[in-house]
Amino acid sequence: MLTRVRARKTPYDMVIIGGGATGAGCAVDASSRGFDVLLLEQHDFGKGTSSRSTKLVHGGVRYLEQGNISLVREALKERGILKKNAPHLVRTQAFIIPCYSAWQKIYYGFGLKIYDLLSGKYSFGRSKILSKERTIDRIPHINGEGLSGGVVYFDGQFDDSRLLIELMNAAVQRGATILNYAKVFGFSKDPAGMIDGVSFKCADSGETFEIKGKAVINATGAFTDDVRNLSNNNSEDIVTHSQGVHLVFDSSFLPGGDAIMIPKTSDGRVLFAIPWNGKTLVGTTDTPIKSAALEPAPFESEIGFTLETCNKYLSNPPKREDILSVFVGIRPLVKSSSTTNTASLSRDHTIEIDGSNLLTITGGKWTTYRHMAEDAVNNAIKLAGLEKAICTTESLTLNVDLEKDIEEIVKEDPNFGKKLHKDLPYRKADIVYAVRAEMAQTVEDVLARRTRILFLDTRAAIGISKMVAEIMANEMEEDAEWIEKQVDEFEKLAQNYLV
Repeated sequence: MLTRVRARKTPYDMVIIGGGATGAGCAVDASSRGFDVLLLEQHDFGKGTSSRSTKLVHGGVRYLEQGNISLVREALKERGILKKNAPHLVRTQAFIIPCYSAWQKIYYGFGLKIYDLLSGKYSFGRSKILSKERTIDRIPHINGEGLSGGVVYFDGQFDDSRLLIELMNAAVQRGATILNYAKVFGFSKDPAGMIDGVSFKCADSGETFEIKGKAVINATGAFTDDVRNLSNNNSEDIVTHSQGVHLVFDSSFLPGGDAIMIPKTSDGRVLFAIPWNGKTLVGTTDTPIKSAALEPAPFESEIGFTLETCNKYLSNPPKREDILSVFVGIRPLVKSSSTTNTASLSRDHTIEIDGSNLLTITGGKWTTYRHMAEDAVNNAIKLAGLEKAICTTESLTLNVDLEKDIEEIVKEDPNFGKKLHKDLPYRKADIVYAVRAEMAQTVEDVLARRTRILFLDTRAAIGISKMVAEIMANEMEEDAEWIEKQVDEFEKLAQNYLV
């Protein structure tokens, strides 16, 4: 990728800043239409919000209650498209809402029938009301005291950073150039004051580049305003931030395969308990914060709130010492002058084109990434005066045969077939593949995003970090000093995921 950029003499059709869900979506969309694309990410792909979601592909039951019918309908359609295009990554998940009065059963039962109707041909399954006995059968650890029954409905579940890496791969297959660890630090402008290129620094080589682009898309999520300020340092911020914490526990806290959705918490959000990658994931909170960080940390109050809410609904609630990992995601929310409650701000997306023709897309959520990208690329085509081309991503199937590639690596050396940790499914070959084929540069890249070990069991991740560094060093021709530095940096970072 760097060789391509070094050799570049002509402007790219589109330069995309940001390697999260929206940036990846834009790269896939634009390259599949035949445009020449460069994507730049300041850290690793998905380092920010896009690897720290609640792992749901959903229409948004809460948005339905808020009356945002158009957002729910759009998200339900996109949910169906995503499952069709990535069936190996998106699966149907049953969610049960425990009800503690007959009125709750009627209220949520009726609401979810509307949710079913809005999904139309993209339905994942029909909701229904459950008796108390059936609810306890399906969620054995539910608090039965005062339980009236439940309502079951269906949504999607996925592995966010795994999907992201496959989107990046799809963009590359279609001719896009993508770089992680490439931080944009400035823009070039033509005599009329319009942006015609970007300046960025490659963290790996230390080189700085000045690249021309006919359209520049700012898809940097929580860091949206930082990039907007590079274009105009007098610009008024359009994004406000909130963070959400997720706790990971052993699968024994949620046996049976069904997820729980608690529809009303004291901070105005819903709380989910979901089976995910052999563990139980519980989240999330909604805490306003002043600024975004690449490595956000949980507040003690968020951990306490989540455990306290679990305690109300589960007969064997997890305790603090049961937490295997805690991770935090930051939501970029489009500002509203009328509210300070981030839980009530819309998750719809916004496109802004500033006075220098910087196109910013922000807001939204993982489920609607494809539609957001389509909207952004359509606007970029007009902005740059490019030849019109129809969006094709509605039927763009992701078909990475990861298992076949991993088996080829194992054939090279049977030692690569050995598991990294007895309690986790990943093998040494997964590390080799991440370095060779997925641009993993650090131990963190591998343990946080190419595999999900840091998110699933932090202590296990720390325990195998040296082995992972040694495998990577062998592939990357690095020395013992690199290994020691990587392990030290990873162990420090991993403290953020421990309670």
